[in-house]
Amino acid sequence: MKLTNKEFIKNIEKKYTFEKKPSVAVAVSGGPDSMSLLFLVNAFIKYKKGKLMALIVDHRIRKNSKEEAKFISTYLDKNNINSQILTVNKDKVSKKSMNEARNNRYNLLTDFCIKNNFLHLFIAHHKDDNLETFLNRKIAGSDFYGLKSMSELSFYNRVNIIRPLLNFSKQMLLDYNKKNKIEYINDPSNFNLDYTRPTIRNFLKKSDQKTIKEINKDFENILFYSPYFIQMILEILLKNIVHVDSKQIVISPHNIKNLNEITSENIIRRIYQFLFYQSNAPRSKKTRILISEMKKLNFNIFNLKGMIVKKNDDFLTFSRKSV
Repeated sequence: MKLTNKEFIKNIEKKYTFEKKPSVAVAVSGGPDSMSLLFLVNAFIKYKKGKLMALIVDHRIRKNSKEEAKFISTYLDKNNINSQILTVNKDKVSKKSMNEARNNRYNLLTDFCIKNNFLHLFIAHHKDDNLETFLNRKIAGSDFYGLKSMSELSFYNRVNIIRPLLNFSKQMLLDYNKKNKIEYINDPSNFNLDYTRPTIRNFLKKSDQKTIKEINKDFENILFYSPYFIQMILEILLKNIVHVDSKQIVISPHNIKNLNEITSENIIRRIYQFLFYQSNAPRSKKTRILISEMKKLNFNIFNLKGMIVKKNDDFLTFSRKSV
């Protein structure tokens, strides 16, 4: 598939549903990935006669992050693209880790979208990013659900997160930028091998074609089978629900207690996502501790990242708070 404005518009209209004159935001780091996405979405918005806002996050991790944000904002202004610089609160920059930066960025972006009535937020993750995420999670021991990595469409803090470039490689984005003479900046942290992701990126870059092919095949198998696995989890859960409302889910544990750890873990993950209205769920390690506790005869109550799990008679109650 070619990466052109025309093909992008055709593809995005086929995959996603938007209002008549959509209001969308694009997360812009200033790097080649987000800049190519921004100009692609800009072409789509012009076609739909909608509204676009480029959101530039000053993450305050590097000394020159403020200057980079201003440079990108000025460049976008010259290209008649509206932008807003969002600055991370100094109090929230303590660890200066990739995970901290990611959480700060997503919270800032989605909070702005909610306050300014932007229903959709575009993120520039691409095919290479997803493969890196797959390897990262495999190294960390993620389960089947986690290994499917990033989804094209997800929900975070009541905002639609759209990743329309997951089928396009990094090189295709670079080629698009070159052809359309789009300027961008390079983030030096992308080359810092003290971070896990750049190390994985460097490994993939140096690997031979046979290794890359095997990794891709492994990842494609996960993508193919994951919908069936997720459907199985939902069916098991639905068959064992006794009661459900906006605050709690009550299930009968009799048919669930003998399930393997991976299946049990993903059932709990689904319950958490339902109660907290978000795609993120507690890490596997915490969930496994809960599963271990639930098997004990004296199990009574457990707090899993704000979700209270209680055993009452022959039922398990999952709730946002004690009820």
